[in-house]
Amino acid sequence: MTSQYEQAGVNIHAGEEAVRDIKAIVSQTHDGNVLGGLGGFGAEYELTSELVNLEQPVLISGTDGVGTKLLLAIEAEKHDTIGIDLVAMCANDVLAQGAKPLFFLDYLGLGELEPDKVMTIVKGIATGCRQAGLSLIGGEMAEMPGIYRSKDYDLSGFAVGIADNSRLLGAMKVQEGDLLLGLASSGVHSNGYSLVRKIIQDADLDLNKVYPGLKQPLIDELLTPTTLYYHQVYPLIQAGNLHALAHITGGGLADNLGRMIPSELTAVIDPTSWQVPTIFNLLQDAGQISTAEMRQVFNLGIGMVLVVSPGQINEVRATLEQQQTAYQMIGKVVKRREQPVQYQE
Repeated sequence: MTSQYEQAGVNIHAGEEAVRDIKAIVSQTHDGNVLGGLGGFGAEYELTSELVNLEQPVLISGTDGVGTKLLLAIEAEKHDTIGIDLVAMCANDVLAQGAKPLFFLDYLGLGELEPDKVMTIVKGIATGCRQAGLSLIGGEMAEMPGIYRSKDYDLSGFAVGIADNSRLLGAMKVQEGDLLLGLASSGVHSNGYSLVRKIIQDADLDLNKVYPGLKQPLIDELLTPTTLYYHQVYPLIQAGNLHALAHITGGGLADNLGRMIPSELTAVIDPTSWQVPTIFNLLQDAGQISTAEMRQVFNLGIGMVLVVSPGQINEVRATLEQQQTAYQMIGKVVKRREQPVQYQE
């Protein structure tokens, strides 16, 4: 017999099934500091002596979502990588402060709870957590017909890391003469998708077509998950090789680097120092978007920028090359001119 609650659009049994199915996936991300498991009213993470053996331990937290990239995933019914995007948008921000990532929580709101789809989404979140060095210790799943249409859903996440106050990265450490190393993005990442979707609609682009220069259909190119930089970058943080990091999200290089540059200095970027991926050229041409707007909205192939002193640049480059991490020298820090970040044309 169907309950009144189920007739109202909420299936309690489907929710219980989904939670049961994801427990094994979630537990695979846990480290030894996770206490208990799913099912409590709050998630527990022990700050062991190893973690807090710091002079001034500081917790660094970040929260974010995936934005309208979700609409493309919903339209294409491809839900396996969107969870990686969710983790990356939070974890890369925490990493950029110089933190060791600790744990992650997620929130999933749906119009209709389908256990198989939930499982696919959570598998992606768990994959992202493993790539980011995070334990997925809890979250919330809510079926809310009326707020979301049946196939719609939304994701948000919360990451927490730890660092010693004296080892935090940021503008307070950046100096004149510092060099900028750009780490490659995997594509559009998770910013600018409102403009992406407008370009698709206005230019009548075919999401299933493999356009010249692409190696896969446009939809797969656009749903390529955001790169997580933990394994490449955290060893450099531990070694004390970095002055600052900038996660390149909405606002592009200028806005995000500007957050890491002190007021008396300027970052000068050479836009010819790296090759812009084909997907951005395709979007720019199809939408007739100016270069200035492309730079403001998208990462254009650079997902993370390392600010490094000249004395440590050889060590940093050697580490990145040993990791086989793609990077480019994209600019330097100089005395301030008119703007916090400038392009060297």
